[in-house]
Amino acid sequence: MGAISPLGHSLQATWEQVLAGKSGIRTIERLVKAGLKTQFGGEVKDFDPVARFGSKDARRMARCVQFAHVAAEEALQQSGLQVTDDNRDRIGLLVGTGIGGVDVLIQNAEVMAERGANRISAMMVPMMLPDSAAGQLAITFGLRGPNFAVTTACATGTNALGEASELIRRGAADVMLAGGAEACLHPLIVGGFSNMGALAERNDDPQAACRPFDKDRSGFVASEGSAILVLESEAHALARGATILGEILGYGQSNDAYHISAPAENGSGAAICMRLALQNAGVQADQIDYVNAHGTSTYLNDKSETAALKAVLGEHAYKVAISSTKSMHGHTLGAAGALESALTFKAIAAGFVPPTINYTTPDPVCDLDYVPNQARKLQVRRAMKNSFGFGGHNACLILGSYD
Repeated sequence: MGAISPLGHSLQATWEQVLAGKSGIRTIERLVKAGLKTQFGGEVKDFDPVARFGSKDARRMARCVQFAHVAAEEALQQSGLQVTDDNRDRIGLLVGTGIGGVDVLIQNAEVMAERGANRISAMMVPMMLPDSAAGQLAITFGLRGPNFAVTTACATGTNALGEASELIRRGAADVMLAGGAEACLHPLIVGGFSNMGALAERNDDPQAACRPFDKDRSGFVASEGSAILVLESEAHALARGATILGEILGYGQSNDAYHISAPAENGSGAAICMRLALQNAGVQADQIDYVNAHGTSTYLNDKSETAALKAVLGEHAYKVAISSTKSMHGHTLGAAGALESALTFKAIAAGFVPPTINYTTPDPVCDLDYVPNQARKLQVRRAMKNSFGFGGHNACLILGSYD
């Protein structure tokens, strides 16, 4: 597994900050200068793409693609997977994004307005396409297996892992690099989210702004980053002597068919994908030890997700540990499900579940155990990972330890 996030330039660095309950949310000067109502977010700090890729390659990759490259490189290195002419046709990539290289599109629109159409970059189109990360990584690492992107808003990362696992199950690939990448902190994008009332506005205390399931939650915090996981069949992993970090046991997806941006209030659509994932995994509701929630810190999401968990898990919902790591790294949109799945696998390995920080005032409509403010020692054998997105998209994974 590999990641880059507002909490660190690697998965391990991110995990250490999550376990310590640290926030990566900060004031962002370009949002302040733009005069936005929300002037903070989860920015990847001290990232120098020119130093990492060289000036020529850096100029030809959108920021989200750069992040995907960093995460994929870490994941491949950790996996010990050697790509050769004998196996490259059976190794694929499925890297999703919510908005892709929209920063490139905006920059070129500004260039056209100021200097004319002839100054538009010849690389604009391939840089802005949502499948650019998957395509660029295939070129970089020489991977010729199945290759595409998924875009299901904030459910993207979880859908990417689920669909990649299904490709392996049906025999289309032996190995898939899967995950998501996002770079959404341009003032135009943050302003759009802000004007629809989706973002928190605690400019005086950004680190306390993301407070999932808390009564005083007021919106999500936009963030950027990437996470990539190396998925493979058990037989392939064992044959090459891989260190197996965990299993994707089940996958479910559904749609609310209710509203383009708001979740169904009773969580009915989310409950469908949770039940399908449990059924696909052959796991009973009372076997879930931990839920890594979508937990966006919006009033409607946290209320409806809590209702869905109660509907699916029954009385066990009051016994299971639930947390939202978005409280620390913010909402990485299309990368969220992949990053949070990677952190869930870290929790399984470490025997500790992450906290939900900034939880100070219980909400009567969110009355479950959200692991408030401090990580908790807990052996996790089966975990549920939820992701929900605009358009009513819902995705759920059942993750497990490997025996």
